[in-house]
Amino acid sequence: MYFIQKISKLFALCLGLLVLAGVATESAWAHGERSQEPYLRTRTVQYYDVHYDKKTVKVNEEFTLIGKFRLMEDWPDAVSLPDTVFLSAYAPGPMITRVESYLNGMPARQSFSKLELGRDYEFKLVMKGRIPGRHHIHPLLSVKGSGPLVGPGQWIEVTGTKGDFVQKVTTMNGAEIENLEYYGISRALKWYGVWLALAAFWLLFWLVRPLLLPRWIALNKGREDVLITNRDITVGVILGVVVVALSFGGYIYAKHEYPYVVPLQAGTNKVDPLPKAKGDVEVKVLKANYDVPGRAMHVVARMTNHGSEPVTILEFATANLRFVNQQAPGADKAVSADYPRDLVARGGLGLSDQKPLMPGETRDIKMEASDALWEVERLVSFLTDVDSKFGGLLFFVDKSGNRSLSEIGGPILPTFTAL
Repeated sequence: MYFIQKISKLFALCLGLLVLAGVATESAWAHGERSQEPYLRTRTVQYYDVHYDKKTVKVNEEFTLIGKFRLMEDWPDAVSLPDTVFLSAYAPGPMITRVESYLNGMPARQSFSKLELGRDYEFKLVMKGRIPGRHHIHPLLSVKGSGPLVGPGQWIEVTGTKGDFVQKVTTMNGAEIENLEYYGISRALKWYGVWLALAAFWLLFWLVRPLLLPRWIALNKGREDVLITNRDITVGVILGVVVVALSFGGYIYAKHEYPYVVPLQAGTNKVDPLPKAKGDVEVKVLKANYDVPGRAMHVVARMTNHGSEPVTILEFATANLRFVNQQAPGADKAVSADYPRDLVARGGLGLSDQKPLMPGETRDIKMEASDALWEVERLVSFLTDVDSKFGGLLFFVDKSGNRSLSEIGGPILPTFTAL
């Protein structure tokens, strides 16, 4: 009895630890992008102004994801250039259905070619709930030769019943398909049955004949003539005629039944980037280091305001992380309510000088982006890369609330200060 009680207590303790670990690491389970190298996440595609219009949808209910991204000018040498890209959404399996997608207002059904570095693009994804559950959804830009580059993910709760999902489609000739989910499956299964039956007949036809050893003995005795009989040839010819007739007959039937078809699209589209925004502030990194014990990035940059209005540093964004200067005008509205809170640094962005940068003024400003997110998001491994560089976007705001952005990046070194 004593032994059973001990086992029960041990089991309860293990179960409690598992539950506690599950609660503590819930967000970690959602973030597969943390396995990507930091140079992929900080120096390739920077997403910003990303908005999810809903956090809870029913099966068959649509929701929209919009945003922008900048293709960084300092693109890593180890990453293929965005000569061929495809816009989509990332989900843990077929949990959602993509209804529409647009890049700079152009339908994004196909891949795009020759996107320009240092330029901005705007995307829109319309999706529909398919399988009930709580799913982590990301915008995604796949680059040929490099793989997927994901944006900030949000939890989307899909409610309802999976069996209620339907995908209605109207074809080019006006025919209504009630549910594309199961359209054509029965016809495909029938054809599979026909070909499997023919294959099984041909296999069984030879299996009932003498197999390896008798045929080997016949070959050794020089009696190849007994291996293939006239019946074998006749059956083979008949089966060949049946296969050819089924193939051409099926093709003719399909052409007659579906005279208007569109093949799978393999070409690429071209899209112009968004017009260049006014580059009001020129940023040049003078020095950058990462304080390993303090989990803080320190950057000294020389900034020149070429605009006509005084501006203040509002935010530093990199790898979907947001470091907001809480003393800047409009800081309380810088991060929208639907943005994932686990990607917003609690420590914010510290500045050595909070005074606005006046028109025509050049000033050296030290920034400190300090938060445990550097470690949580596994971004500090850029310190061990052969090309130890960082990248991101620096947002400025004037007294009227107008934003401008500039790229920021350069070499970075680790430091080990005493805490």
